[in-house]
Amino acid sequence: MGFTDLTWTSADGLGLHARDYAPVGEITGLPVICIHGLTRNSRDFEDLAPLIAASGRRVLAVDVRGRGRSAHDPQPLNYHPGTYAADIGALLDATGIARAVFIGTSMGGLITLVLAAFRPEAIAAAVLNDVGPELSPVGLARIAAYAGGASRFETWAEAVDYARAINEAAFPAYGAADWDRFARRLFDERDGGFVLACDPDISAPIRAAAAQQKDGAQALAPDMYPLFRALTKDRPVLLVRGAISDLVDPPIVARMQAAAPDMAVVEVPGVGHAPMLTEPEAWAAIIQLLKRS
Repeated sequence: MGFTDLTWTSADGLGLHARDYAPVGEITGLPVICIHGLTRNSRDFEDLAPLIAASGRRVLAVDVRGRGRSAHDPQPLNYHPGTYAADIGALLDATGIARAVFIGTSMGGLITLVLAAFRPEAIAAAVLNDVGPELSPVGLARIAAYAGGASRFETWAEAVDYARAINEAAFPAYGAADWDRFARRLFDERDGGFVLACDPDISAPIRAAAAQQKDGAQALAPDMYPLFRALTKDRPVLLVRGAISDLVDPPIVARMQAAAPDMAVVEVPGVGHAPMLTEPEAWAAIIQLLKRS
């Protein structure tokens, strides 16, 4: 299933992009807005978005500023969830979408939490994909170690090797064809080489925090329980966790459930951070959430 390119402008003048998947057949529910993780882009949802659109819903898979086909920010310290949430607000205004279901992977989930604080009426329901109001220091340290690192490779084999090295712990069952396809979501071919589809400077706020505090990685996700409680109040929320995730561990899940007893939880076996959401367990849970919104 194809998509059209949707563009809008941020409050500070950046050109931003999303993939716009039209609903198939009769419209059955609210639009769905999919937001990717820290170093990723809208291609992460190239399998999930058509499935949702086939159920009769419009799907917007965004490229967060500095990623994919969205403009890079000339002020790298703007790369944080507050700015990103404002960009999503601008998207809602540009498209006339008053309410939507939000699916946020990793950083995308944090953006959804922030959006719930200043635009709560826009969120009808939410999927938090392997992310929460607190995150394991183990996973945060891993992400901080590669964010903003190597971004260009001269051969496709090198690009695929990089994708596998960074992500193989999360997808131990992947084979060569899987990694080739995975890498195509991460890289653009440019000037005779292969370049990550994100601004290396997205890690600038992390580096700045590291210079001021012992655990700079924690700057990726400070305590967000107040925002989490706001998100989970009076709306359906689903937590999808990779069973071998190093970012959302079982004690964190337990604390999230204590704070939000009505939150649905599903675990995807054999997958770490973060599930692609087309796994049977994840997809079945998403269908159930969509039926409620």
